[in-house]
Amino acid sequence: MKHIIAYIKPHKLNNVTMALHEIDGLSGMTILEVRGCGRGTCGDEPHSIEEDLYDFVKHIKLEVFCLDKLVEDVVAAIQTQAHTGLKGDGKIYITDAFDAVRISSGERGEAAV
Repeated sequence: MKHIIAYIKPHKLNNVTMALHEIDGLSGMTILEVRGCGRGTCGDEPHSIEEDLYDFVKHIKLEVFCLDKLVEDVVAAIQTQAHTGLKGDGKIYITDAFDAVRISSGERGEAAV
């Protein structure tokens, strides 16, 4: 099982969501509104803390847990649909998920995903 975390621009959420819905076997995703900065923002010039807080850029954080066989499809869907060609399109991270437990039934592992 894998845990995929993606940070995308808010206006790309509908496109990414529609692409993910087309992947057979994908059970769902979680969406969070976040703010942050990357290489291009929060530069080296001195700012007050208040100014830095206003410089944070709004993004959407997607979290997807899926079977190993779906990882490439999920990543490709996010990457293709979130791409604008402009700086700050976002990032995708992939980590191992060692176990999962469905609270309602007690199922564990891949059956819980």
